[in-house]
Amino acid sequence: MTIYALSSGPGVSGIAVIRISGSEASNVVKLITGEDPPEPRVSNLKKFNKISTSELIDEGLLLWFPGPESYTGEDMAEMHVHGSIAVVRSMLHQLSKVKNCRLAEPGEFTKLAFQNGKINLLKAESISDLISAETEIQRQQAIKIMSGKSSDEFNSLREKLLKILSNVEAKIDFPEDDLPEDMIKNIKIDSKKIRNQIEKILDDQKVGERIREGFKIAIIGPTNAGKSSLLNYLSNRDVAIVSEIAGTTRDVIEAHLNLDGYPVVVSDTAGIRESQDEIEKKGIKLALKRAEDADLNIIVIEPKSVDFAGFLNDLVSEKSIIVINKIDLGFKNISQQILKFNPIFLSIKNETNLDELINRIKDKLKNKFISSNETLITRERHRQSLEACVQNLKNFEEKNSQEDFDKAAEDLRLATRHLGMIVGKVDVEEILGSIFSDFCIGK
Repeated sequence: MTIYALSSGPGVSGIAVIRISGSEASNVVKLITGEDPPEPRVSNLKKFNKISTSELIDEGLLLWFPGPESYTGEDMAEMHVHGSIAVVRSMLHQLSKVKNCRLAEPGEFTKLAFQNGKINLLKAESISDLISAETEIQRQQAIKIMSGKSSDEFNSLREKLLKILSNVEAKIDFPEDDLPEDMIKNIKIDSKKIRNQIEKILDDQKVGERIREGFKIAIIGPTNAGKSSLLNYLSNRDVAIVSEIAGTTRDVIEAHLNLDGYPVVVSDTAGIRESQDEIEKKGIKLALKRAEDADLNIIVIEPKSVDFAGFLNDLVSEKSIIVINKIDLGFKNISQQILKFNPIFLSIKNETNLDELINRIKDKLKNKFISSNETLITRERHRQSLEACVQNLKNFEEKNSQEDFDKAAEDLRLATRHLGMIVGKVDVEEILGSIFSDFCIGK
C-alpha cells in the first residue's frame, strides 16, 4: 500500500509539501507529471496535472528518493506546490484516485522508517518532540536524543546483559563442565554494575520529562483571591473567566507558557473552601490533586482570607510560594504565621510586585532543568522499562547467589527485554500505535 499526506502545516502558506511513499510512488509521479521519476535527490521543476483530464493544477518542485535510500526506506516522492488550500485539496484529491494509494495515518511515515530499520524508537520519539518543541530547551533536548547518545547507552547496556546471559546459559547447558571461576565471579560483578548504571539514570529528578512536558505550576487558594487574574496576567491573555462571584472556576484551566526559554504549564484551579455543591466539591478535589502533582504551587490569598487553617495549611511546603493579593485594599495586621513563609505582597489589578513573583518562580525553575546525566529519560514508558529492568536484575542477583541458574536466566532475559523495548529491539507492536499517534499527519 502506498501512502500520501500533506507534510507541511495546514492553512495558507507560500509552499506546501506533499509526501508519497510506497511501491506505487513512481506510478503516482508518472500519472501526475506525465513523466518517469527524475534523477534521485535533485529538485526538478514540474507541472502537476489532473490524472483524468491533464488539466494543470500547479507548477512546482518534485524530489525523488528511491528506496531503500529514503526516509521511510521505500520509494518516496515529495511534491512542493504553492500552499493555497485549493491547490493542496486538488492535489490530494488526485492522489486519492490512484489504485492502492491512501491517506497516511498520523506518524505513519516515521513508523515505516522505524519498521524498515532506518531509525530506532528513541529517535522516532525525538522527531516527534522536535516537531512539538516550543522552547529552546525542548529543541536542544530533542536534538540531543536524535544524536543517538541515549540509544547508544541503552544498546550498550543491553549487549552487556546479553553477554552475561550467554555465560549463564552456558552454565545451564553444561552443568558438569567446570566453567572458569573468573566467569562466575564476573557475572555477579557485571550485573550489579549494570544495575547501578541504570539506577543512576533513573535518579534524574525527572528532568527529561519536565523539559518535554513542561514545569507544572498550580495556582491554588480560597475563592475570590485572584487566582484566575494571575493566570491571565502570566499568560498575557484572557484564559480564565474573572468574576467577583465566588466559585466561578470549577474545573482546572491550563496555559502553556515560555518563561525565559523554560516550558511551563500553569493551572488555575477551583477555590478551596467548604462547599455543599457537588460540582464545586469535585472541582476542589481536582484542585488538591493538581497541587499534589505540581512541581510548584502558588498559593494566592488576600488580606481578608489570611487563614491557613484547614486545607491551605496542609498545602504549604518547600514547593510553595505564598502570595497575598489585593494589597491595594490594605493589608494591615498580617499575622506572624503568614510572615514566616516570606509571602509576596502584590496587586494583580495594579500590577504591583508581579515582577518579584516572576523572579521567585524563575529561581525555583533554575535547578529543575539541570541534570548531570548524559542519558535522559523523556517518557514514562522509558522509566517504567528501566524500573522493571532494575527489579529483574535484583531478582537475578538473588537467584544467581543461590545458584538457581534456570530461574536466574529468565530474570536476565526479562531485564534484557525491558531494555530492548526502549529502543525497539524486541517485538513492540503493542506500543507502536500510542507512540506514532502523537505525530502529525505527514510525518
